[in-house]
Amino acid sequence: MQEQATFQSHKMLFFNTFAFTVCFAVWMLNGVLVTFLAANQIYDWGPVEIGWLMGIPVLTGAIFRLPAGILTDKFGGKPIFTALLFVCALPMYLLSYADSFWVFAACSFGFGLAGASFSVGIAFTSIWYPRNKQGMALGIFGAGNAGAAITTLLAPTLLNQLTQNGNNINGWRELPVMYAILLVVMGVIFLFFTKNKKTASHNKPVKEMLKPLKNIRVWRFGLYYFLVFGCFVAFSQWLVPYFVNVYYMPLVTAGILAALFSFPSGVIRALGGWMSDKWGARKVMYWVLGSSVIISMALSVPKMEVYSTGQGIMAKASGKITSVTPQAIIVADRVYPLKVKTSGFEDLDEKMLVFPTKESWQESVVEVGQKIQKKELLAKGVTRIYFQANVWIFAVMVVVLGSIWGIGKAAVYKHIPDYFPDEVGVVGGMVGVLGGLGGFICPIIFGYLLEWTGLWTSAWMFMFTISLICLVWMHKSIMKQIELPFDLESKFSSLMRAGGNDFLAPLLTWSNKLSLGVEEIDNQHKYMMELINNIDEIVKSGGGYSQLQPVINELISYTRMHFSNEEKLLKTNHCPDFESHARNHIMLLKELIDLKNKAENANAEQFKDLMSMLKLWFPGHILSVDKKHANYLTTP
Repeated sequence: MQEQATFQSHKMLFFNTFAFTVCFAVWMLNGVLVTFLAANQIYDWGPVEIGWLMGIPVLTGAIFRLPAGILTDKFGGKPIFTALLFVCALPMYLLSYADSFWVFAACSFGFGLAGASFSVGIAFTSIWYPRNKQGMALGIFGAGNAGAAITTLLAPTLLNQLTQNGNNINGWRELPVMYAILLVVMGVIFLFFTKNKKTASHNKPVKEMLKPLKNIRVWRFGLYYFLVFGCFVAFSQWLVPYFVNVYYMPLVTAGILAALFSFPSGVIRALGGWMSDKWGARKVMYWVLGSSVIISMALSVPKMEVYSTGQGIMAKASGKITSVTPQAIIVADRVYPLKVKTSGFEDLDEKMLVFPTKESWQESVVEVGQKIQKKELLAKGVTRIYFQANVWIFAVMVVVLGSIWGIGKAAVYKHIPDYFPDEVGVVGGMVGVLGGLGGFICPIIFGYLLEWTGLWTSAWMFMFTISLICLVWMHKSIMKQIELPFDLESKFSSLMRAGGNDFLAPLLTWSNKLSLGVEEIDNQHKYMMELINNIDEIVKSGGGYSQLQPVINELISYTRMHFSNEEKLLKTNHCPDFESHARNHIMLLKELIDLKNKAENANAEQFKDLMSMLKLWFPGHILSVDKKHANYLTTP
């Protein structure tokens, strides 16, 4: 990454975003084209076939994001992005000759490579910006998602024009040709107007570059992205047939409403990057996932009209039915009034209803002259529950959810350069793979759920489940990070026995108890103690993580150097417990890094607890490990 943003940085961001917008428009073509072909009965495709054809390009873009990210880290973004644009143009052109499901699927798999442009652009954009600007830069780049809105907005109109409103149905074949030309033109622009740049890790072997994928954090980020990006991609396409089938809208109108979902979600991603830079990605993700749970749950209620058994009327005494009217039943001299069905309930489709509406009435089950017994049913109750799921209320909620997911997309990718600054392409590619798989899997799942349940809103029920899982996992992970170790009390007790009251002092102080009798090692320990005391003073003065971070980073860096020096001496002096000592170093360094992660989200009280832990960590290392092997830490 660069130390500061320059004009060249902004120029590269512009071309990356421009190219990504084109690629995303191409990637989402099947959402409109497949719906058009199925609606006009050009091909006999059901919900499952439609789901597969919408998902196949997304699958290609997903599975190739990781290799694309690795190639970008290794060779730079310019050659990879340029090649990607040219390669995608060929299957897009061949799509114009498709005459069956399988040919259409094969071409879709080919041009779906356009989806891999995301991991290329993420890696190629982040390298041009300093860390404190990467959230905003990646957010602006991610606004290229608006390419989905361009397709859903313009492609239906183009199809109507190309087919002369259905009079020349084969005119649809010109649309893939137009998209292929667009890819070639963008490839030429990218080739001549961009400058290449590689990451610091470009010389690493591929096996070494893939090491971060062992970290569970990468997979957790991937699940978040499965929701905020993958489900966004899925609905960018699925909303077109959704509006057509649920609200009986023409394809052009459905495309406009789907575009209203896609466009704000893409553009607002830049705002999500700024919010993540300012307030932190985790706070933003809490808000995003919580909102997703609530809105998805609300959208899960289907458009429905339900009839159920209501409260009936039973005879209070035996007798003979003398009169039955819509208003009442008369048994002997006793009158039983009936609830009458109103006619006003029939025009509810013309109103804008936010909540379900209920009406109850009663219908006679007896006849004049019939003899009845006490507690025998005279009239059955009927309850009708009607929920309009008004299209405009639905559309507004969907647009809001899409925008929230757009903010979430930026928040997820803000984490990556913070935790994996030299592996943005690899980690970003893997997270992108999982997100892209969401875009592939979800339309297929939606198709099966629709067949199994008969409910279009089953897709939103699935969104509610995924959102809730993400929220619970994130919350548990954060809570785990700020917990103190379960064995802190036992560690404290043993150190108190070894070091006495020295460790209860406001600041750590050097004493003979800590000295190993090796000047070089003792001096290193003294400097580490000084850094810990600096951290303690910042905590006591009420300083926040921004003040602690550079000192903690210095402590981690110096500790890593100190451990390396110790291990070199132990190995040179043939320490019999070298392997055990080295493993202890790995564990202690991991604890120190974990402490840094906990401090990032700690409040004032938690800072104090973490400081106590740090004061125990340092003397514990010396007294329990170094003292044992002091004779092997001398310079030969």
